[in-house]
Amino acid sequence: MEIPVFTVDAFTNIPFKGNPAAVCLLLHELQDDMYQNIAAEMNLSETAFIIPLNSKDDFSSGARFSLRWFTPTTEVPLCGHATLASAAVLFNKKKNVNSTVVFETLSGELYVRQQGESIVMDFPLNKPTPLGLNEFKDIVKAAVGDQPVQEVCLCGTTKMLMVRLADSCDRSVLTSLQPDPAVLLRVDTGGRVRCLLVTVIGDPGCQPGYDFYSRNFFPWFGVPEDPVTGSAHTVLAGYWSEKLGKKKMLAYQCSSRGGELELELKDDGRLNIAGQAVTVLQGILTV
Repeated sequence: MEIPVFTVDAFTNIPFKGNPAAVCLLLHELQDDMYQNIAAEMNLSETAFIIPLNSKDDFSSGARFSLRWFTPTTEVPLCGHATLASAAVLFNKKKNVNSTVVFETLSGELYVRQQGESIVMDFPLNKPTPLGLNEFKDIVKAAVGDQPVQEVCLCGTTKMLMVRLADSCDRSVLTSLQPDPAVLLRVDTGGRVRCLLVTVIGDPGCQPGYDFYSRNFFPWFGVPEDPVTGSAHTVLAGYWSEKLGKKKMLAYQCSSRGGELELELKDDGRLNIAGQAVTVLQGILTV
């Protein structure tokens, strides 16, 4: 069996920046172990699998697709950058004729459209709940060491723990953090935490005017640090919108690759996440 496969750098317009995802185009479902084996072989934070829902459609004409995401070790319920990468393949490589495509996923229907050079994704909004600073003190200590912490929040839906550094910390403090994935995994959170987000307020006065910065760690899914994470911003956007009093924000994820996300909270309670993408590899996977 030959499977068309693409590697796409998401949330960037520069090759080798942003977050790389593999995108596989399928005409029918595979066995679950085959999905996982392919994702392990690609060895990126996520591999996406797209299948037209109407057997009469192809990747150029179809408007509705099944979409699944796998890390090298497990399937995940939501992934922003691999959704962006999937849409980029459909719109830019397959010249899909529809202005909007719909992905049916484990997180429901996701509507994705083109807007100029960007791709806009309609995602759920997951607002986190504030916690006492001592509730997850061991994992917070493992993540940020002795840096001052302003607030700790948990999103029960996504099991994402968000740690906001004090405003006395700038971007350089965030980028200097070096949490040990093995230590994070050893901390007992009772299964309540599967992702760790560390964030700090931005500096809108400096161009391009980022409202906040973050770094995101996913060792529970076999990904020590994710370069740019759309799903994490469903939590971060809910938090920072309330704190900043803004519905439109520009965010930057400060991994070594880095990536930029445009965020807009919608009146229907969902979130638009917009970004660019660049395809760096195209080939055939033979299995």
